[in-house]
Amino acid sequence: MVRVGNINIGDGSPLVLIAGPCVVEGREITLQTAEYIQKITSKYHVPLIFKASYKKANRTSGVSFMGLEMGEALKILAEVKRDLGIPVLTDIHSELEAAPASEVVDVLQVPAFLSRQTEILQAAGRTGKAVNIKKGQFLAPQDMEHQAHKVTMTGNKNVMLTERGTTFGYHNLVVDMRALSIMRQFGHPVILDATHSVQLPGGAKNHSSGQPEFIFPIARAGVAVGIDGLFVETHPNPERALSDASSQLKLELLEDLIKQVKAIDSLVKEQFAI
Repeated sequence: MVRVGNINIGDGSPLVLIAGPCVVEGREITLQTAEYIQKITSKYHVPLIFKASYKKANRTSGVSFMGLEMGEALKILAEVKRDLGIPVLTDIHSELEAAPASEVVDVLQVPAFLSRQTEILQAAGRTGKAVNIKKGQFLAPQDMEHQAHKVTMTGNKNVMLTERGTTFGYHNLVVDMRALSIMRQFGHPVILDATHSVQLPGGAKNHSSGQPEFIFPIARAGVAVGIDGLFVETHPNPERALSDASSQLKLELLEDLIKQVKAIDSLVKEQFAI
């Protein structure tokens, strides 16, 4: 089990929602989105970790928005944590970013493209903060045991593993639900990213496209398998989002998703002791 703030993740605890926009676009939109998500999750008593990347370092095109200045973006995330009292998750992209990011957030996330980078994983582990490792699109679920060990060998046992789809030919991903059960065998909480999983990487020439109509069925299926957390990127107006516009969930649909997955999670964990 991993503990983030007052939230227990794993060992049969209720489903945790990790949700927020892909990237910090600005103070007002970030705070408003966080407030809305908190209101909905509080209504349904769903534990929440707010997520937003202070930088997106792995864009398809060199002209795509990468984020605000690091200090400015982290200051906004610190405000979310302080004013709303909810834990915060963000990505890091090099070992040099681990320490400054850990001074602000509760969970350091290692992006999928960097999930084999030993120095990044170990730097994240040494901060003592919880570490969420996104499974690379190019990795088998069995490979994630080794990536988790790179963190735990620093003495930090607070590791989560996230499925976000596997490369299936060019410009396509597929979610192998077996991966959720396989990664659970390594003793770490397992998360399903239901939004990156519907991406079509590079599918729109100079940026990724996506199929958001599949967010709901993929989320329901993953929760039915028995996961510990659901990761959802959500935006008030995805069409105008500065990153991952084609795969983020429209914010107004989040309540319906929460109602559906909460019901499935309760059934699965009560009836099957997962």
